Amino acid sequence: MRLIFANRFFYPDQSATSRVVSSLAFQLASSGMEVVALTSRSRYDGDEGRLPSEETVRGVRIVRLPAPLSGGSTAGRLGGYLGFHAALAGWLLFNARRDDVCVVCTDPPLLTVSSTAALLARGAKKIDWIMDLFPEVASGLGVRGLRGPGGSVALAFRDWAHRQADLIICPFDGMATYLKAHAARLPPLAVVNHWSDGEEIRTVVRGSNPLRQHWKLDDDFVVGYSGNFGRAHDFGTLIEAAGLLRGDEGIRFLLIGHGNQLAAVKAEVKARKLDNVEFRPFQPSAQLSDSLGAADVHLVSLQPQLKHCIVPSKLYGILAAGRPTLFIGASDDEVASVLRRGECGETVSPGDGAGLAARIRQLRDDPELATAMGKRARRLFEAEFTRERGVSRWVQAVAPFLDGAPARPIFAVNQGAQN
Repeated sequence: MRLIFANRFFYPDQSATSRVVSSLAFQLASSGMEVVALTSRSRYDGDEGRLPSEETVRGVRIVRLPAPLSGGSTAGRLGGYLGFHAALAGWLLFNARRDDVCVVCTDPPLLTVSSTAALLARGAKKIDWIMDLFPEVASGLGVRGLRGPGGSVALAFRDWAHRQADLIICPFDGMATYLKAHAARLPPLAVVNHWSDGEEIRTVVRGSNPLRQHWKLDDDFVVGYSGNFGRAHDFGTLIEAAGLLRGDEGIRFLLIGHGNQLAAVKAEVKARKLDNVEFRPFQPSAQLSDSLGAADVHLVSLQPQLKHCIVPSKLYGILAAGRPTLFIGASDDEVASVLRRGECGETVSPGDGAGLAARIRQLRDDPELATAMGKRARRLFEAEFTRERGVSRWVQAVAPFLDGAPARPIFAVNQGAQN
């Protein structure tokens, strides 16, 4: 039996879905399972370095399908998506086996649809692992062609493909509840939170952080954003707060990442002459602790209409880094709920730049409060969102569909991780 993961990005790519899928695949391979990753030859950050079409890394056979690279335009991205859909369906049709279990992710959107026919033809099992809920995300953002009849057709195909799955895995309860209410005759649904690696991301004391020194952040209070600059996220509130705080010496905004909104955010920062905002590219995984630890507080945002569709995975890395979070989004969002439960952050409504600025000033002026919230963040991470717990719960969810147990324990502390 092989466990096959299908996702557009995989190691060495450092995007959110790649990191969570890669960490799981590598851990399962280390336990003796035969694991294959079907992915693309591109990287989310646009790195043009050519990746081999096939290689084995840490026991995982990585097959990079010959799909066209996504361009920066809408047409280019659509062409890249369709190319990957076709390449994946073709590989599965000619290579999938009856005893395989294929875990189909949601990047690119609607991958479950294009993979279903091939998996049915080959008699393989299918597990739909939902990261982001499409077409709801696209219609919620007003994407042309996916509101009205176009969206209804896409939704009908998506729900049909889900019904052919043996299991659906969602990252939080709100998404599972939405699916149960809006789609009929679905297979079993399991909720498995995303996670982060607590060994890879540790709490770094600001005074001994080499990146803070290298970037000359000195003793400033640093407000960080790290991750995807996508349309699902609200940057207007961040920019408004930065404008209100421009005259506050000692407060700086550090924005790290990549995405289709990055150019627009940079242009707006330049137009407003916000010299308290600086940008950095994604940092290597070996520097994640220092990168996340360079900020004193992190920002996370999500458009309220998407609260049942997405959970920003960057949250788990921030918790692991032991930093407080200010969330720009709905008060009943999953992120807001986690922050309330852990007493490690606060939520402000989109558009409330003044409220965000006030909370930043509060944390700047009360370093003991910021430190205490950061410590609570790390405690919450260790209690609920470690890689060991996440992987163990994922394996528990899919165990009924696997032929036998792994040859070796998933973790040496596997039993404890399940509690």
